[in-house]
Amino acid sequence: MKILFVISMLFFSVCLRGQNYTQKYNQLLDRVKFFDSYGSMVGYAKYNSLLERIEYYDAYGSLLKTEKYNELLDRKEVRDQYGNPKGYEKRNGLLNRTDGYDSYGNQQYSKKWNDLLKRYEIYDSYGNMIGYYKWNQLFERWEFVRSR
Repeated sequence: MKILFVISMLFFSVCLRGQNYTQKYNQLLDRVKFFDSYGSMVGYAKYNSLLERIEYYDAYGSLLKTEKYNELLDRKEVRDQYGNPKGYEKRNGLLNRTDGYDSYGNQQYSKKWNDLLKRYEIYDSYGNMIGYYKWNQLFERWEFVRSR
């Protein structure tokens, strides 16, 4: 379950716009908080065990989207706050990466682990690197760095 949670956090970071972002797990509240480069909290994510899904909220507590794994289709489906499909994410074993699609089936991005640099690299549908996600051991958090 933790692997699914980390992968979904990577997906969330791609959806954020602008600057560099960090995320940190809050053990007391059992949720992951997202911060911008100024240290302001921009949102958080929490696992809903009753509905078996991950729910993303903005800093004010408004539901933004949900993610749930569909075992039948072997993919993670993303829905907006109203339950409408926004897209899905599926593992591509042939290319050893995870691909993200919109609700119409068009590829939007792909994620791949870089063993040499120890980071997840995010690419758009044309193969251009959007940025990367790296674990900061000092602060014990994931950091997303957008390519310029």
